[in-house]
Amino acid sequence: MSVLLLGTACVETRSPSADSATGGAASPAAAASDTLQAAVVTQTVLNDSDDPAIWIDPAAPEQSLVVGTDKGDSTGGLYVFRLDGTIDSARTRRPLMRPNNVDIVDGFVMGQDTISIAVMTERGKQALRVFRLPDMTPIDGGGIRVFDGDVSRAPMGVALHRRASDGAVFAIVGGKAGPIDGYLWQYRLVANAKGIVQGTKVRAFGRYSGKKEIEAIAVDRTLGFVYYSDETVGVRQYRADPDAPGANEELALFGTSGFVSDHEGIGIYPTSDSTGYLLISDQQGQRLRVFSREGSAGAPYTHQLLAIIPVSAKETDGLEVTATPLGPRFPEGLLVMMSTDRTFHFFDWRDIKARIARRDTVVTR
Repeated sequence: MSVLLLGTACVETRSPSADSATGGAASPAAAASDTLQAAVVTQTVLNDSDDPAIWIDPAAPEQSLVVGTDKGDSTGGLYVFRLDGTIDSARTRRPLMRPNNVDIVDGFVMGQDTISIAVMTERGKQALRVFRLPDMTPIDGGGIRVFDGDVSRAPMGVALHRRASDGAVFAIVGGKAGPIDGYLWQYRLVANAKGIVQGTKVRAFGRYSGKKEIEAIAVDRTLGFVYYSDETVGVRQYRADPDAPGANEELALFGTSGFVSDHEGIGIYPTSDSTGYLLISDQQGQRLRVFSREGSAGAPYTHQLLAIIPVSAKETDGLEVTATPLGPRFPEGLLVMMSTDRTFHFFDWRDIKARIARRDTVVTR
């Protein structure tokens, strides 16, 4: 597999805006003045940036990496970025055939070792692709075929779950199309004796409105929940463990109002084992909507809208967030958002936290 550095734009470093947030629809002038600017904007990918994931270096967190997909049909790739936004050409993998979404999980069993892996959907091959981190060596034997090869269900979204009870790793996959029930397919990932990762379908689950598609998927591995965006409708919540009681029962549908059009990227920022924030991209609104991770007494699956934050990233599709301190640049964590200018925007979590805390961003809708 060839490797090529194609990013040509200079990395931009920006200071966050200090202006007041509106918490909802605003005039163009007000929205522009209130837009939260990224701390770092990456170099450009060749075709069409789409979805990021974050790999945390356990020995040196400041050396952590961001991986991001480029959706070129035959010249796409899985790009690797340093925290300063520059492309790591040695670890970037391309060409690939229309990469879409990507996720990362630690603790995957490979023989006598446990490793970190990045799993990506490659729509042009109707497959999942698996790469070992941090060297980005492919370990899937050319790809894991999904949806039984049905090209009408071209794989788009993917999220990984590592079950706490036994360490089993699962990939939850969404496609370009699917049925009203059972839209998502879940695969258990296992390495064979030759070190090749294979996938076995363990369930189909998840309701679908039939209105657009399901792409953005995220798993809260601590609490054992999976969230996915039913675009233009809302965000749905299920249990991530396919063997859990009531695994196929919908727990919640939230965020059903206020979005301009598409519900997209989902990220989970924990503030404890059970509290924190759910971050949802309001794509056409160019805003981040922040919901409570936890519910309320007697209503554990309610998620309150806490803030609406205009952001510099344009029409964000995929996003990812971590609460792990990543050195002096991102001491309380990092939010990464895709932008349609072929870049990814890196936000210092302290700036997001400040916007959530500002009372004028609170929305009761």
